[in-house]
Amino acid sequence: MSTDSTEGKLSRGALIALVVGSMIGSGIFAIPSAFGNATGVFGALIAWTISGFGMLSLAFVFQTLSRRKPDLDAGIYAYAKAGFGNYFGFLAAFGYWVGACLADVACLVLIKSTLGGFFPIFGDGTTFAALLGASILLWLVHFLILRGVREAAALNTIATVAKIVPLVIFIFLAIYGFKSDIFAVNFWGGEERTVSSVFNQVRSTMLVTVFVFVGIEGASVYSRYAKDRRDVGVATVLGFLGVLSLLVIVTMLSYGVLLRPELAALATPSMAGVLEAVVGRWGAVFISIGLLISVLGNYLSWSLVAAEVLFSAASHKTMPAFLATENKNKAPVASLWASNLLIQAFLLITPFAEYAFKLALKMTSVMTLVPYLLVAAYGWKLASKGETYQTGESARRKDLIFGAIATIYAAGMIYAGGLKFLLLSSMLYALGTALYFWSRREQGLAVFDSKEKLVFGGITIAGLVGVCGFISGALTL
Repeated sequence: MSTDSTEGKLSRGALIALVVGSMIGSGIFAIPSAFGNATGVFGALIAWTISGFGMLSLAFVFQTLSRRKPDLDAGIYAYAKAGFGNYFGFLAAFGYWVGACLADVACLVLIKSTLGGFFPIFGDGTTFAALLGASILLWLVHFLILRGVREAAALNTIATVAKIVPLVIFIFLAIYGFKSDIFAVNFWGGEERTVSSVFNQVRSTMLVTVFVFVGIEGASVYSRYAKDRRDVGVATVLGFLGVLSLLVIVTMLSYGVLLRPELAALATPSMAGVLEAVVGRWGAVFISIGLLISVLGNYLSWSLVAAEVLFSAASHKTMPAFLATENKNKAPVASLWASNLLIQAFLLITPFAEYAFKLALKMTSVMTLVPYLLVAAYGWKLASKGETYQTGESARRKDLIFGAIATIYAAGMIYAGGLKFLLLSSMLYALGTALYFWSRREQGLAVFDSKEKLVFGGITIAGLVGVCGFISGALTL
């Protein structure tokens, strides 16, 4: 694709749609129950403030890097490579790619489990019929994207608009059904009004907030398609603020419709239960339809992103060269095949997971938090060294603060994910490094430097511990 022409490139609106489309999926429809199970109004406000500010800081880092490093047009992968070297760049690309594929698995399972509420043959999304249906959908979208990224992105924009409509209707109807006395009872989330009680409630919600914010980098990943590179950062911040507003509004209104124990007991999608309490059974059906539209759009967004990040890494010689192959429609054909084959493999093991949707969701967060950490750290590093900044430039202090906050936030969320998911991710990273070996060997280059050997050694050891844990039964899916 020509880089000196805007023909066939993405507008600011399309980039915003990529951000919003990547972030709004199943998470927002499960928010009422997830928060009702963990905390009350006060704790929810604190949780959204912490997570909102942490992710907003990351959004500002993406915005800053898009302006100060316009030559890095592969987004989340390119920043990690420029900041910390080839292997860290690979880890960011691989982790983000696997996370995107797992996000698609979560979407497919949820689509079929939602249909299972109307058609029992689909069950919880892991029956044979559900797997067959999910596989058919997987390859239909595959061939759609092969017809061209721009066309698929245009469809994603339409899907994004379509999925926001039921959310807006929910907000208006929930305002109608809002009861201030119920909201007041839910305010503290429990009988104890102590600092430790509120702290424990907030901690219980933090990983939930990570799940719903994954996708904030959608515009950055597709920066090479932007008509104007300045639109990338703007789209990231505007898309994030829009989604954050929807999440907070949905959470707060739900606390005014049902008591916290009732919210906690709602089945997925819990937003359907909230609306049913306001308008009756048709509200639940309406939200279920909205969920299907939302998740289908979210699936398309992640399919686009997964193929693009693998293609970009291969184009910059951090993945094997064959993955940079494009077809006549400028679609990343080899990386798309690789992505969908991995998704198909993950789908086949979902029946063996205790709760396939929850597992895919958590693994998505853990795998994408590592690239987030590397991007945030690069923004912090850039501002610390003053690279691209003029002497005395006021923006440097602001960028330094946002970079530090985003780095600390991402590191804290990785820690909060727990040992099980760190070991699982290490197993994937260790196995995936075979692609890095392949790439370096085909270029005739040494695989690792001394620092990278230590990093790979640590990942391998953690991965082996994970394998031993599964063999012994200490770890389970």
